[in-house]
Amino acid sequence: MSKFIRVFHRWTSITFTLVVIAIFAMLGLGQTPAQWIYYVPLLPLFLLLITGLYMFFLPYVAKARRGQAS
Repeated sequence: MSKFIRVFHRWTSITFTLVVIAIFAMLGLGQTPAQWIYYVPLLPLFLLLITGLYMFFLPYVAKARRGQAS
């Protein structure tokens, strides 16, 4: 499960980066995107938050479990 979370986090970060780059590219070309386009990166950002927090706390939870088993 942990490996899947890491791969999912990696691909989500790539998606987020590409969406943000596309928005800035449109702005750089002088085109104003529709207002809802600015909300598109929020879904990958939310998923990055969830998976990032999972990966951050994983070592602490594993350490606590090892400590209880001893």
